[in-house]
Amino acid sequence: MTDDLLSSRVMVVSGLNEDHDLFRQAASASTVPIEIIEADGAATACRLLDSAVDLVFLEAGLGSGEIGKVVATARRLPKPPFTVLMAEPPAAASTPFPTDGLAAKPTHLEAARRLMESSVRVRLPSRVLLVDDSATMRSIVRKILAATRFPLEVTEVQQGIEAIELAREVEFHIVFVDYNMPGFSGLETMAEFRREKRNPHFVLITSVADEAVADRARAQGAVFLKKPFFAADIEALLGRFYGMIALDPQHT
Repeated sequence: MTDDLLSSRVMVVSGLNEDHDLFRQAASASTVPIEIIEADGAATACRLLDSAVDLVFLEAGLGSGEIGKVVATARRLPKPPFTVLMAEPPAAASTPFPTDGLAAKPTHLEAARRLMESSVRVRLPSRVLLVDDSATMRSIVRKILAATRFPLEVTEVQQGIEAIELAREVEFHIVFVDYNMPGFSGLETMAEFRREKRNPHFVLITSVADEAVADRARAQGAVFLKKPFFAADIEALLGRFYGMIALDPQHT
């Protein structure tokens, strides 16, 4: 998350004062400008909701009825905010859950700050770099990314060296990189990014079910994704990037 983002309006709906206090402190400590709108229940939330709200966090203790009212109101807006159910533990949430996403309820300041900064990305464009020497695979991944609910600015290159040169000029948030490429492999490309002090979220793509490669990818902090994969797989990866434990498949 960088400082060049626009400000965001975040609503916190909870009957607990400590939740509101925590999110106010997290907004003050955030690296991006975040305005917190507080609501103690569905009636207040529905009255304050408008299309300028980007994100709505709902505490699971409100109950399904209250949460359902807020979500229904949000989805009737011309520009619906992204709704997130916070549960602690997450398994305590109803299944299926009614919101767009499910997140672990933060219990301390740094966790709340990370959750907000990650989740704000659901309304702000993320820069994605796609690195693969196969034009066919680049086309497939680009189409899958375009079909997600998230705003993404996708750039594609054929080789690792091109990716590294481009990354010197542009800071990318997520990089999908093929493992087997001429020149730099996917793992070597990721290592070069680190040497250039660039630290995006990496997704290593491969057609080979090789646990050794998967372990090396994870050791570099990358997610391992085996071909073939589907839109749901990409949605799940992006959901984790945005701070979600799960996404509602009915609204993908």
